[in-house]
Amino acid sequence: MNISQKLRSPEVCLGTWISSGSATVAELAAMCGLDWLLLDMEHGALTESGVLDSLRAIAGRQTAAVVRVPTHEAGLISRVLDRGAHAIMVPHVESAEQAEALVRAMSYAPVGDRGYSRTVRAYDFGLVTPESSERPLFFAQIETLAGVEQVDAIAKVPGVDVLFVGPADLKLSLTAHKSPIAYEDVLKRVVNAAKAAGIHTGILARERTDVPKLLAMGFTKVAVDSDLALLRAGFVSIKTLA
Repeated sequence: MNISQKLRSPEVCLGTWISSGSATVAELAAMCGLDWLLLDMEHGALTESGVLDSLRAIAGRQTAAVVRVPTHEAGLISRVLDRGAHAIMVPHVESAEQAEALVRAMSYAPVGDRGYSRTVRAYDFGLVTPESSERPLFFAQIETLAGVEQVDAIAKVPGVDVLFVGPADLKLSLTAHKSPIAYEDVLKRVVNAAKAAGIHTGILARERTDVPKLLAMGFTKVAVDSDLALLRAGFVSIKTLA
């Protein structure tokens, strides 16, 4: 089973957030055998020019590279895919129409309108054909009340592979809109929508102790903490030595 096939399967895949933008940290995380890494361009320090170095750093490992773009811009999505990302995560997906537009941005004709070049890194600069490569995965982030209200329709859009919960934004949205729906119930709703559509669910777990509960709920693509949080905990622990 190759990297993309594992992400597409029902198997549990554990990863982490690479917020620092450091290709060295991404390389180390891949060496440690994580199933996938989220290279974060939205809130993390990763720039578009830095994506290529991070992708090269984890190449050759059994670790999938999921790049979170900061916007729904089709051109940026296309460029990240050309550089060899296995999957794209897009924030704030709130309707089936948005999901359909994002699928088109990720897909060549006749499904979509992504620009085509066979000499990009994703196809070994022309040494392999696009036809022999797997379609990149689409992680649609459900992190607003509007997204929750449309989650069943979003899940049914062909080309959506994973409904990925952004806990911080989702909790903020539920609170800001005084939603009567409890956060735990929203998680169950997302999982049920994904199951009904035959796709997968993912989430970021800030606390390791939450992972067993999330797996029991049906989440299978789980990111555990972030590189910055892990480094922060390590640095702070040094102060306890004195």
